[in-house]
Amino acid sequence: MNIVNLAAYRFFTLHSPAQWREPIRSRCDELGLRGTILLAPEGINLFVAGPRAAADAFIQWLREAPLFEGHLADLQFKESLSAKQPFRRMLVRLKKEIITMHTPAIQPGQSRAPAVSAQTLKQWLDHGQDDNGRPVVMLDTRNEFETDLGTFSNALDYRLTKFSEFPAAIEAHREDFTDKTVVSFCTGGIRCEKAALHMQNIGIESVYQLEGGILKYFEEVGGAHYNGDCFVFDQRTALNPELKPTATLQCFGCRAVLTPEAQRSPHYVPDKHCQHCYDRRAAA
Repeated sequence: MNIVNLAAYRFFTLHSPAQWREPIRSRCDELGLRGTILLAPEGINLFVAGPRAAADAFIQWLREAPLFEGHLADLQFKESLSAKQPFRRMLVRLKKEIITMHTPAIQPGQSRAPAVSAQTLKQWLDHGQDDNGRPVVMLDTRNEFETDLGTFSNALDYRLTKFSEFPAAIEAHREDFTDKTVVSFCTGGIRCEKAALHMQNIGIESVYQLEGGILKYFEEVGGAHYNGDCFVFDQRTALNPELKPTATLQCFGCRAVLTPEAQRSPHYVPDKHCQHCYDRRAAA
């Protein structure tokens, strides 16, 4: 039986996140879904998985339940399939931000930066410029271990170790965006939306976010102009441009991303440790 993996987020002003927690958790339990849902004053971010019927019922409930006051009525989901459940349990967590930037001036629930669709972005990249003739620069807003698995051709990668480092990285590299159109991107859209808003707020011109992130790009146009796979935060670890799980794993000990080549190391033992663990102990 195929498992449907759902990913979605929505920035909006959520005045009482705690009131949503138990109803959402109860509904997920009733449907047999597993995954993680984050609730914060700035909105909702979710990754859940289950059988097709359960996934469809959950989508309908989120869009129609009076509890949500219409905030999620047009919530768009990214879907992929897997042969087994990629999550161990169901978690609904309360957070200060659904994606942490530590920049209070950014209020995505109040406004959002312009977005570019996957089809339009592919056309821009095919031609090497946007519709106004400006060179296009792809900006990866993900962490370095994610970008190492795959990214767009010639994308800027500032080797972030956490998203809260993004504002300082942009300030140090503002010259990279002069007279260019910048398209920020991430896995599913949430980081690149905040990133694009921040860049607009500090005066960088012609900024877009990739609508739906890499996963929506894969879904709609495949892997054109993208090299490698896309890291995902569940037991599948990485998806290829066909949205199928790859042979990439994460180390049980240190959580390092392990390609098939890395898994051939004599220091890799499943569910125990890997070459990275060994190297860290040797350096200590």
